[in-house]
Amino acid sequence: MAATDRVPPQSLESERALLGALLLKPDAIHDILDLIRPESFYAEKHRLIFGVMRELAERGEPIDLLSLSARMQDQGLLERGGGRSYLAELAGSAPAPGNFSHYADLVSRKSLMRSLIDAAFSIGELAYDEARDTMEVLDEAEKSIYAIGDASAAHTFTAIGDKIHEAWDRIEALSKKESGIRGVPSGFPALDDLLSGFHPSDLIIIAARPSIGKTSLALDIARNAAVRHNVPVGIFSLEMSSEQLIDRMLAAESFVNSWKLRTGAVKEEEDFNRIRDALESLSKAPIFIDDKPGNNILAMRAVARRLKRDRGIGLIIVDYLQLMAPTSTKSSDSLVQQVTEISRSLKNLARELKVPVIALSQLSRAVEQRGGKPRLSDLRDSGSIEQDADVVMFIHREDKRNPESDRPNIAEILIEKHRNGPTGKTELYFDEKRATFQSVDKSGYGELAAEF
Repeated sequence: MAATDRVPPQSLESERALLGALLLKPDAIHDILDLIRPESFYAEKHRLIFGVMRELAERGEPIDLLSLSARMQDQGLLERGGGRSYLAELAGSAPAPGNFSHYADLVSRKSLMRSLIDAAFSIGELAYDEARDTMEVLDEAEKSIYAIGDASAAHTFTAIGDKIHEAWDRIEALSKKESGIRGVPSGFPALDDLLSGFHPSDLIIIAARPSIGKTSLALDIARNAAVRHNVPVGIFSLEMSSEQLIDRMLAAESFVNSWKLRTGAVKEEEDFNRIRDALESLSKAPIFIDDKPGNNILAMRAVARRLKRDRGIGLIIVDYLQLMAPTSTKSSDSLVQQVTEISRSLKNLARELKVPVIALSQLSRAVEQRGGKPRLSDLRDSGSIEQDADVVMFIHREDKRNPESDRPNIAEILIEKHRNGPTGKTELYFDEKRATFQSVDKSGYGELAAEF
């Protein structure tokens, strides 16, 4: 415990009640071992007694006054633990052995409060160390608080029999839905048929060469999630400002020429009406943008944690991976090592917050020199991107390579890696004037393109 004149949170009565209950109901210890540890007790003698109780349980030996006192005697702990008379007192004064879980909960809560006090003291000491990087201190502070929360939760195994009925209910419910999407919908039915949406804890990579439409596709996904499905979305933009992103989303949502919108060349009343409607929709959408240039993973993680806590975000988008700054750059670190750190940190972020993280990535020039469609080996600067990602999709546009292509504005979305499902491809129509993708209709154009 940190040094202080105040008495730390504790309940000696609950500690005695729990130990007494375990002496009268020894098998109960197996129900609380994931929640209670020796350090959960405030009194030193209670820590010693429970530590020996746990040792006896792990060895499959009985927990009673005789075996407990004998083991403590052998280890030279009996007197420090109060002696045989104190052990007998614990057993004799236990109020209700059947309430052991209630006593364990009280002991755990007091221990949690003491851990928070210790963490606060340690954070204060870190903050006084001016030689430390500020973002590293912030990250360590947040980690210490998160670690306390994780440690305080009881971790139990899941028996498959307990989940089988839930699986059946889930399958039955999905079969009754018009679509079997289990994750955050992309807004493109053909893509959702392949991926079933974007799933919690997944890292999704969208990769392409410059000016192919990576940002446009990511913003389309964000708009669909937030506007159509009310899923809060956090966007970390390292390349474009929030104003530029909003202009793009406004052009796509209103279906007004983006250049006209940016230059004030909108003249038609119909366009103004569509812009007003789009502004209303976007103003209500739970989209949160961080456009700090040169963001690093520590700063991003801190913001993402707050968004998860305060806004309940269900999707994170990072544009784009190679522009992120590593946590700490050493002169000996290669670009590959830096991107590897960033890639793995993004995967860890997805797992920690239990949300899908979509990260945009550049492709190496090899795909242009070689020709043909992108491959996993074309991911720029690191093979770890392929390893860490749950889904890797490429945007390939033949009309960018061949202006004479008979399929202008058709983008192939190539699912080259799908850890928990099939790979494959689908096609989308890219409306360059409005910087948005659309599903392809039977004529080979975007579903809305023919209307304007």
